[in-house]
Amino acid sequence: MASQLEKAHALTKESPQNAAEIYASVLHADQSSDVSVADRESALLSLAALFERMQDAAALTNLINSSQNYLVTVSKAKSSKLIRTLVDRFDGIPGGLQPQIATCQGMVEWAKSENREYLRQALETRLVALYLDSRMYTEALELISRLLSELKKLDDKMQLVEVHLLESRVYMAIKNLPKSRAALTSARTGANSIYTPPPLQAQLDLQSGTLHSEEGDFKTAYSYFFETMEGLAAYVNPKSSSASTSEPLASAGPTPASSEQRQLQAFAYMILCKIMIQQPDDIAGLLATGKTAAKFRDEQVVVALQTVAKAQKQRSLADFEKALSEYRNELQSDELIRSHLMALYDTLLEQNLVRLIEPYSRVEISHIAKLIGLPISVVENKMSQMILDKVLHGILDQGNGCLVIFPEPKDDSTYETTIETIKSLGNVVESLYAKASAL
Repeated sequence: MASQLEKAHALTKESPQNAAEIYASVLHADQSSDVSVADRESALLSLAALFERMQDAAALTNLINSSQNYLVTVSKAKSSKLIRTLVDRFDGIPGGLQPQIATCQGMVEWAKSENREYLRQALETRLVALYLDSRMYTEALELISRLLSELKKLDDKMQLVEVHLLESRVYMAIKNLPKSRAALTSARTGANSIYTPPPLQAQLDLQSGTLHSEEGDFKTAYSYFFETMEGLAAYVNPKSSSASTSEPLASAGPTPASSEQRQLQAFAYMILCKIMIQQPDDIAGLLATGKTAAKFRDEQVVVALQTVAKAQKQRSLADFEKALSEYRNELQSDELIRSHLMALYDTLLEQNLVRLIEPYSRVEISHIAKLIGLPISVVENKMSQMILDKVLHGILDQGNGCLVIFPEPKDDSTYETTIETIKSLGNVVESLYAKASAL
């Protein structure tokens, strides 16, 4: 059978269908044949990798469902590892999220029928992550609540850390930052009492940095992103990521390739923090030092953020908009980068408008739009917002297409002082009434 597997490996590129047939024949061979357990496992993993490479989610689903008879024959630990590996193979298939959720739900039911509680809990933890990716937040929170109740009784600290981390990510996705912070604190408390693998520790640091970014503390966030990147540096093995996809996967945990992608994400967030704290000059030094900078310097997201930093340094809205348009996919695909760059764009737009309006007491909106290089409607809407936010004192004379600027009003403390005086007199009267009642 070893020769059959070697033949299938050789056919994966030239004739994937023939290779799939050979793998399937080895996997589903009769129990009386001379096929070893190791050969069946190799055929199963290689076939899953081949379907991922062929972008065939339906075939991968059928493979997982049809392999249940084989999985019953191996140890519970081995079968759990294999199932998690097979389910993760959907990650490389475009549009494979919904089939992955359906397959994972099916395997959860199979684990219940086989009384494999550990496998069920591991699959449900993976299912929470899939619900999060598909924005099914209600389902994710319901499953998290049940899992936490079970895991606390079992005192499974490692999986408790993972579930609390997922809980933090779900609450952050729905913008409930206090609950997200509480869940992350629980995850970190649990992680301090056990050995935490580098990939999981990196996820904790990344989530901490993301939360601090959402709260506007970019200096602290930068330090967490740096810890994430450095923590994964020893774990990432570039050679592993270039291995042939037709070879069996050795473990069910996160691959070095996915860890390298997370390292790139942390590095991009570090650059984002420098942009948000108005220190674009520091980015050149960040890119010039270290092996990580050399590895990721030419990545599109890093180049895009460098372009944004240059536009920010020059306070050029035109260059900022050009960068957002030219690198739309890189800057819009990540929620954290997109939200903060939009906030930065609004801030830069406000600063430019205030600078242009400052010399005038009455100015045509079309003139300001021409100077700033934006459509009149955009400028008018932004001015309206600034007036409502009291950043700008004035009114829009839409009939004449003008902005009328008022002198900045001076604070009159008479009203507040009067209220305080009345309050003090009221306290005196109540005190005198109490003393009179006591006589």
